[in-house]
Amino acid sequence: MNLQMDRIYSAYDTLKLNTLAVEWSAIADTAAGTENTLADFLEQLLRVEIEARAQRTRETLLKFAGLPAIKRLEEYDFTFATGAPKKQIQELNGLAFIERAENIVLLGPSGVGKSHLALSYAYQAVQRGIKTRFITAADMMLQLATAKKQERLENYIKRSVLGPKLLVIDEIGYLPFGREEATLFFHVIAKRYEYGSVIVTSNLPFSQWSTAFADDQTLTAALLDRLLHHAHIVQIAGNSYRLKGKKAAGINPVIIPIK
Repeated sequence: MNLQMDRIYSAYDTLKLNTLAVEWSAIADTAAGTENTLADFLEQLLRVEIEARAQRTRETLLKFAGLPAIKRLEEYDFTFATGAPKKQIQELNGLAFIERAENIVLLGPSGVGKSHLALSYAYQAVQRGIKTRFITAADMMLQLATAKKQERLENYIKRSVLGPKLLVIDEIGYLPFGREEATLFFHVIAKRYEYGSVIVTSNLPFSQWSTAFADDQTLTAALLDRLLHHAHIVQIAGNSYRLKGKKAAGINPVIIPIK
């Protein structure tokens, strides 16, 4: 390697142009066989570096988001989920609600694809470079309670609640919260109010939400007031997609009552 190459690679290192340090030589060889101008060559170099940085950012955001699975809206089966408001769901995929700090509330029985839609919006946000976090309501309560016990609740709120521009909380109502947990959850929604978007999923109608929050109707009303003030409510009706295959095969689940 000659002195000029040493200086070039040193400049790449100083400017942290990691991709160009690897790719520039091949790009230069390709450009030499064309009639492109030096400006065209420079533009191509910069475009390669910019895209590489954007990809690294998306990978970092995806790791932070904590998505349990990658879901896309085009994979959602509207032919089966006939009770899903297709037009509304597709419009929300444009993510304009995030810029307006609006919320989405996905309601419906188990298995109709609420989590799929929440995950697809979260993944779409990550791909657009939007800081996102996905968590179940039960896991959030555990983390909030632990942070409070360890006297680091303020840091947790700052990083995990206020840090993401989009916060997705899945499965509200599947497990009831105690009074302290309900208060902590209210604190999350209050902190996010008009600050950043929240997507929540629940199998409960709003009239039953208090059963999930220690039967505290006053707290639940205050929580819903903040959550729904700037919200898109997506009501999904229908049968469970997870049981679709079993029913098609003539296998119906048997529900045994608990005595």
